Formats: sequence, C-alpha cells, structure tokens
Amino acid sequence: FEEAAAEVSALGGFTVLTIMCLLALGVLLLLRKRAAALFLLLATLLGGTASTLLKLVFQRPRPDLVDHLDRTFTASFPSGHAMISMLTLLTLAAVAVRFIPHHAVRVFVVSCAIVLALLIGCTRVYLGVHWPSDVLAGWFLGVSWASGAWLAAHYLRATMERKADLGHSRG
Repeated sequence: FEEAAAEVSALGGFTVLTIMCLLALGVLLLLRKRAAALFLLLATLLGGTASTLLKLVFQRPRPDLVDHLDRTFTASFPSGHAMISMLTLLTLAAVAVRFIPHHAVRVFVVSCAIVLALLIGCTRVYLGVHWPSDVLAGWFLGVSWASGAWLAAHYLRATMERKADLGHSRG
C-alpha cells in the first residue's frame, strides 16, 4: 500500500505534471488552438509560482510525528502536490471539455481530474509529509486558482467577441 501511495503521490509531482502539460500544449499547438495553449501555459505556470511563493511566505515545518515515506525539500504549507495537481488537472480538464461535445464525457473528465487530485493530496498525509490542513489549503487554493483562471479566460473571450461583433456591426 505504501508503494501505491508513493506512486499516486508522484502523479502530483512537478515532473509528471510538467510532462502532462507539455504533451497537452503540443496537441493544442498542432490543432492550432493557440488561445487554449496560452491559457494552459499561463494558468499552470503562474499557479505553480503562486504555490512556491506561498511556501516561502509561510515556511511551515513538515510534520515530525511519523517517519516520512517520501523525500521533501520545501516547506509544508500549502501542500504543493495538492495545490498544483488540483489546479493543473482542473485546467487540463477545462481545456479538454471545450472540445468534447458530449455532456456526460465532459462531466467524466472533470470528475476524474478532481478525484485524481484528491487522491494525490490524501497520499501526502498518508506518507507523513503534510498536515491535513496543508492538503486542504492546497486543494482550496488549486480549485480557486483554476476557477479564477477559467473565469478570466471566459471574460476575456466574451469581451473579445463583443468587440468583434461591434466592429462587424459598424462595418
């Protein structure tokens, strides 16, 4: 069980999430979906930066109640694995659902992103490297970041469409 927890935890690591994003960016660029690629890139890069800055601000020590079953190098709060996996997986899901016509499939994709991010966060507590509050904060910040990015992108898109419509109606 410990090995399985470590493997699930690794899915929320920087390397795995970066590879996932680079693959998705490649697909989006090949499909000439530049706006979606830019959204994915900015949301994940800025979210990762926010996670790192928050760790530097809080400098909360890691739990020392049990032996850590994973190596760690940064502060405990907020859980970077929880925050970054939640924001990255939700952002990837938000991009994917724009191109999926079936409602049930869109719900499935978003649900899988949420469940996977929740599992990743739970493994961080199980492995003894985070307090539950670190993970809860990470999830909350990840959902907030992904939601804010989605709302900003939606607002910018609607604004650009309104401007385009105004330009066409004047012409």
